[in-house]
Amino acid sequence: MVFRKSFLMSSARLKGEKSVALDLARGRLVMISAFFILAYVMVMARAFDLAVLQGGLDDTAVVTSAATQDQSPRRADIVDRNGVMLATTLEMVSLYADPAEIYDAQTTSTKLAAIFPALDRDDLAEKLSGERRFVWVKRNIIPLEQRQVLEIGEPGLRFEKDERRLYPHGGLAAHIVGYTDIDNDGLAGLERQHSKALARGDVLKTTLDVRLQHALRRSIALAIHDFDAQAGAGVILDIKTGEILAAVSLPDFDPHDAGNAPDAAKFNRLSLGVYELGSMFKIFSTAALLENYALPLSHTFDAREPIKMGRFTINDYHAEERELTIPEIFMHSSNIGTAKMGQMVGGDALKRFYGEAGLLDPLDIDFPAVGTPMVPNPWREINTLTASYGHGIAVSALQLAVAAGAVMNDGIYMRPQLVMEAGAKSPQSRNGIRIVSSQTADKMRAMMRLTVSEGTAANADVPGYMVGGKTGTAEKVVDGKYDRKKLISSFIGTFPMNDPRYAVLVMVDEPKGNKKSFGFATAGWVAAPAVARIVAAMGSILNIEPVQNVAANDIATPLKVFVAAQEEDAQ
Repeated sequence: MVFRKSFLMSSARLKGEKSVALDLARGRLVMISAFFILAYVMVMARAFDLAVLQGGLDDTAVVTSAATQDQSPRRADIVDRNGVMLATTLEMVSLYADPAEIYDAQTTSTKLAAIFPALDRDDLAEKLSGERRFVWVKRNIIPLEQRQVLEIGEPGLRFEKDERRLYPHGGLAAHIVGYTDIDNDGLAGLERQHSKALARGDVLKTTLDVRLQHALRRSIALAIHDFDAQAGAGVILDIKTGEILAAVSLPDFDPHDAGNAPDAAKFNRLSLGVYELGSMFKIFSTAALLENYALPLSHTFDAREPIKMGRFTINDYHAEERELTIPEIFMHSSNIGTAKMGQMVGGDALKRFYGEAGLLDPLDIDFPAVGTPMVPNPWREINTLTASYGHGIAVSALQLAVAAGAVMNDGIYMRPQLVMEAGAKSPQSRNGIRIVSSQTADKMRAMMRLTVSEGTAANADVPGYMVGGKTGTAEKVVDGKYDRKKLISSFIGTFPMNDPRYAVLVMVDEPKGNKKSFGFATAGWVAAPAVARIVAAMGSILNIEPVQNVAANDIATPLKVFVAAQEEDAQ
């Protein structure tokens, strides 16, 4: 009895323990089942969200890293004055790798190098074998390349949303618009100057006109080709507002691949390069004379003999060998006559006038590539003579165009600008400051028109547009000496001279004479015709009505009669 009772008790205890274990297992099974059901529901809900609510599930889905989840705005566009796009940002895809999840670094790098030939396979294999968790493989890839990467089937290769800067017109305005690095940070031009505003999403509207930019670039490129020149530059200005309508430096470059462009192509010859621009400086020395002395235009200076001072001798390129009036000195571009005019003005007064015209300091403009003028220091008496005709003093072509535009703009200096409504000007700005009187400006306009109609710039004339201007041919300094065979040939033209609105400057570096120019490579043969082509194109593009009966309306007509009488008396 005792044994049977003990057995029954043991049996009951075993049954109880088994029941408890079964209940515990059953509970765990229910919990696990519920977890998987919940996970399944969540996956299905997410799939529904992607497939239906968000527009579909794509096997080329892009993984977005935390770096791109800050919702920062897309870098804004840069446009011309008419809204034509000069720079924009495109959404792209970039490829990166997580080396910790790369199964076979060697095989993967070989396959990637086949897709992207520019990649160094061995270098990539070393990176994919490293301990870093993030390695860029290729930025800004195209959809076909993305598909090929997916076909590799390597889970450690992933994609990230990215952006790429696009320049629809290529190198057309590369020196002005500039370019960015791979991360869309501005490195040059307006991209650099206004990088923060563009990164905030603020559209940058420039003063450029793409149509005029094409016309300017085409004409300068033709001059370089025809005269086998080294380089060139040019600008179109609205002298009444200071707006730069077109700006070119050649050779130029592709801003999409600026890193591989040669330094010579990336150098901005218009605003950064400084050059001795020769006789175009006679605009300022002549204006300085008229401002400082109440001389009649009939006043003469003896240009019969070269000027000798120490080791320097000042000659005329085409010597008239007679006494010349002020208009004759200007239109015939006499160095001797101009030097004597500069001598009359005096070193201090001439230097002061150049400073007021903005020719002695870096150009005041909201742009990063600005050259510093080379000015004689100390400024001696010989410098007064030579600087009067642009010898021994160097400025940028843009700087000279702005100063000449001020003389033509009734004597009012307008600060140059590349951005519409650029905001407050710098405290040192000369904007709106008068540098010569209206009377002096009128005389200078007449003499610049006379230079085109009767003087050294006849090839710049465009019927109906009353072009005026000044040529400048200067020898380049090579190894510390002036080389007569290497010239800078330039011309600054303004029109219409009865009410000047536009200034056009063209500079050609190291042109060589040809048959059409009778072997000459001077400004009258090289740069003046280029400006004439641009003026003609501007007339069509901007719908500028030509002046009817130019002879009767020509501002230089009285001077023509006066000069003709003077030359007849001289004979």
